Amino acid sequence: MFSDRFDWDQGSNALSLLLEDKKRRGETVVDLTEANPTRVGLDYDVDDILAALSQPAAIKYAPDPRGLSIARQAIAKYYRERGAPIDTDALFLTAGTSDAYSILFKLLGNPGDKVLIPRPGYPLLSYLARLDSLRACFYPLRYDTAEGWSIDLDVLQALITPQTRAIVLIDPNNPTGSYVKQTEWKAIDAMCHRHDLALIVDEVFYDYGAGGAAGSMPAHQNRFESLTFVLNGFSKLMGLPQLKLAWIVVGGEFGLSSAARSHLETLLDFYLSVATPIQHAAERLLDRRHAIQRQILSRIEANSRFLEERITSTVNCRVLQREGGWYAVVDILDMVSDEVRVMHLLKHDNTLVHPGFFYDFNREGFVVVSLLPGEDIFRSGVSRLIRRYGHK
Repeated sequence: MFSDRFDWDQGSNALSLLLEDKKRRGETVVDLTEANPTRVGLDYDVDDILAALSQPAAIKYAPDPRGLSIARQAIAKYYRERGAPIDTDALFLTAGTSDAYSILFKLLGNPGDKVLIPRPGYPLLSYLARLDSLRACFYPLRYDTAEGWSIDLDVLQALITPQTRAIVLIDPNNPTGSYVKQTEWKAIDAMCHRHDLALIVDEVFYDYGAGGAAGSMPAHQNRFESLTFVLNGFSKLMGLPQLKLAWIVVGGEFGLSSAARSHLETLLDFYLSVATPIQHAAERLLDRRHAIQRQILSRIEANSRFLEERITSTVNCRVLQREGGWYAVVDILDMVSDEVRVMHLLKHDNTLVHPGFFYDFNREGFVVVSLLPGEDIFRSGVSRLIRRYGHK
């Protein structure tokens, strides 16, 4: 009856069942996985957001497969302010970055072709690839205590086959928070150019560098020979995941990028998925992004400092280096499995964290926490985690 795209276990797991049971019983759970910015007590200018969405021009439907010019100009202005002039004709609007991935997978791959995705990483991408009949293959990120995270370029090169269509980079990566380094950019661009691969770069967390810093070379500056697609959107950039607006910036070698633009325009014309009101609101909202970004950065930095301070009081835990994003990875040295740890913490301490296997870490012992929860909530959850598993 249904396609093979759904041949994975869609049932509830033990952790989700326990969480549902606790909520049914009215127990208060400290959720250190919360990454929805609209649920963590940030101060949004509600009247201004609603006014931006209520412009009279939004009542008229005049679809453009690339997205309305007024919205693309607003996004181009955002990039200009970051020192990256972008032609509005290189911009294509989608209803979210998941939507953008799906469009690009359709553009680049035939059924059975492969895309290379970082590990550890967010599990959504492998499902999106499967839903477009592609195979996700994983290249490893390695961690060094002194240098932090890096891409294993040798393994990445070895994974490329004639069926490989694209390399996906998350900059900064989720959940490791690592930006792509200058040497990695050059090596991967050369790989893509040599093997006729596309480069898909997800920059949704780019504005959230640790300490206000960002990566060494943002992909949107378009210094690549290979065909490149850069993704971003309102979900993280504006802290407004409910306002479904994202985009693809097409770059790279002129002939390939011109052909890609033509094909993308055709593909997006079949869907026309972006709502008109959000396109008319784009400029006004983007101009006000700093107010919400300052709050998010302040929250991330405060929670990150507290986590570091508490972890240093233990002998068996460490926080891995984080360059950006809004997650932190805690490495716990003990004999407890990931599954037992998260179940025990939820059952006995009413605290929810993500186990490392959720992000495909290469061994047991990792816990991933969101840095977005309110400071009191975050401190309570981290204290419970350390009290349970941190050795003095």
